[in-house]
Amino acid sequence: MSGYYSDDVHGKHEYFDLGGFPLTTGYTLPNARLAYKTLGTLNAAKDNAVLFPHMFSGTSASMETFVGEGRPLDPATYFVIFPGQFGGGFSSSPSNTPPPFDRGQFPPIAIADDVTAQHRLVTEHFGIERLHAVMGWSMGAQQTYGWAVQYPDMVPRAAAFAGTARTPVHNQIFIDTHTELLTSDPEFKGGFYDDSAQVHVGLRRLAVSFSLMGLSSAFWRDELWRGLGFVSADDFRQGFIRGYFAPMDPNNLLTQNRKWRSGDVADSLGAITAKFFVVPFSEDLFFPPEDCRADAERIPDGRYREIETPMGHFGMFCLRPEDQEAIDAVIAETLNA
Repeated sequence: MSGYYSDDVHGKHEYFDLGGFPLTTGYTLPNARLAYKTLGTLNAAKDNAVLFPHMFSGTSASMETFVGEGRPLDPATYFVIFPGQFGGGFSSSPSNTPPPFDRGQFPPIAIADDVTAQHRLVTEHFGIERLHAVMGWSMGAQQTYGWAVQYPDMVPRAAAFAGTARTPVHNQIFIDTHTELLTSDPEFKGGFYDDSAQVHVGLRRLAVSFSLMGLSSAFWRDELWRGLGFVSADDFRQGFIRGYFAPMDPNNLLTQNRKWRSGDVADSLGAITAKFFVVPFSEDLFFPPEDCRADAERIPDGRYREIETPMGHFGMFCLRPEDQEAIDAVIAETLNA
């Protein structure tokens, strides 16, 4: 596997063995494992734990950037758990599972399966009965919604950044598009390629699609890439977006695609008891503010906090300091709610 999935890139992961894990999709994943990382110390009362699942294509390290001394998520105060997700490359995934569930024959996974596995980690491994908060971005937001619906008694407060309870149809069409871009690469071979680098054409196409949808038109029109150290739009697309996706495993991404596309707990929003912060980015084409506001209005204690940014769905990458400041402010409000 490529260096992107090296266990030493951002420090060591730990692993929680799930055994034969029954999936909501009708399969049992043998010898399943959930990767995770933590920052901070769990206190004696076990009431300072914050669960922070990551987004599509990310790793636990993607969310570690929101933890630091003097930040709202200060490890001196909170015990932050960063769970992996099935298909993420560290937890059980097409790239690391032996036959008959390897590569193109990895079973379909649902957001609810990730949430159930994370619940087992939290309760069985750490002995935590109630989390201080759950929060996440994009697919991590979908998992946040899943936690608030599946385990309401464990989630007193939550924040879903740039995500909705049900994946919008426009978003599903985008997922279908980049699924086709990956699987139509001649080297994809039905998911039975030997090395992810062989599917470089599909991964480049994927990067093109995210260049279109991940950022707002204002980002390109106002040439905001200049403030990020790039000399042209093409330079940004090649150096940042293609560089981001190039080392990833297509089968892993496709497993995440299916979860993302089918995410739907919208009919259960009324059962959420958490103080729930719904946090869209103003120019997000994946999860538009209108859809997020509609979710907030259906949650009994829904609190809508829109973040103004021209970075679109990529606002959570905090490419601008003002985006990080706005996100930190919502995190602080959530933790203190």
